Amino acid sequence: MNLSSCNITAYESFSLVQLCLYVPVLVLGILLNVLALWVFCSKLAEWTETRVYMVNLAVADCLLLFTLPFKTLSQFQKMKVDGWCLVLEGGYFINRLMSIGIITIVAGDRYFAIKYPLKAKALRSPLKAAFISVFLWIVIICVISLIKKLEDRAQDDLCFEKSSVKPSVITLCAIIPGFFIPLVILSYCSIQVIAELRRKKNENCHNEKSVRKAVYIVSANMAVFIVCFLPLYLGHLLRFIVDSISSNCSAIQNINNFVHFASVLANTNCCLDAICYYFVNKEFKEASSKLAKSKSEANEEAEIQLTGPRAGLGDSHGSLPTPTIL
Repeated sequence: MNLSSCNITAYESFSLVQLCLYVPVLVLGILLNVLALWVFCSKLAEWTETRVYMVNLAVADCLLLFTLPFKTLSQFQKMKVDGWCLVLEGGYFINRLMSIGIITIVAGDRYFAIKYPLKAKALRSPLKAAFISVFLWIVIICVISLIKKLEDRAQDDLCFEKSSVKPSVITLCAIIPGFFIPLVILSYCSIQVIAELRRKKNENCHNEKSVRKAVYIVSANMAVFIVCFLPLYLGHLLRFIVDSISSNCSAIQNINNFVHFASVLANTNCCLDAICYYFVNKEFKEASSKLAKSKSEANEEAEIQLTGPRAGLGDSHGSLPTPTIL
């Protein structure tokens, strides 16, 4: 089927819908993320791993929010694909992927801190978190820059708009490591953390309240990540499939409209990050410190049993000591 005559663009009324939705996202997102940066950078005495990641997350969200007015105006002014457009698109995708990457790293960091608190205490540090963040920035900037150079936009008329029906293999290669792999990592780490916290809650009733709150928060965080980002990247995946099988113009147009609405939903994550991770930081700091303390006490008790007065000695009847199984 020849689809070269298809005019695949967002329908006219979407520009107004996008404007109405992005105004509160912009205002709330800028206020919350600037406030988060101010608190993290000037109001906290000690730099921690989570604090380093949160600063990077807030910076990425602020920079993404900076591109939203241009994305909205491009719908009204029909901005053409030129050098400035490619810079804006690059900044938009760099900061979205950076947000996804930081959120995934935080989930992995929390998993490591909860599952292996003693090892985490020795291996984690704010400096290492800073190096990881810088490395992630460099990798994402390089990858997006390369994609923009390789991407064929000759058939696209408008900025922030894929109007051609040619399947984009580059887009497919970008969304798998850019979202679906982080989704698997974040889901696994979150589920494991929830299981570990529940197990500890059952073992120690004194920590029940703080651990229960931590479970609720990490569950909510995972749900927000999935709800905000999964529709968008499923839409990109469906768009690649329908472009590949040469579906009719109507099917491609419907998926294109879905991708536009899903992108608005994804960008609301900029507002939710500043709220959600404040509570994650607070509750996990309390919960992980208690878990680390309980494991440390258990190890100290085991060490005393191994090195105490009876270790290596027979009992009063001359029998060999019973070994302690850790």
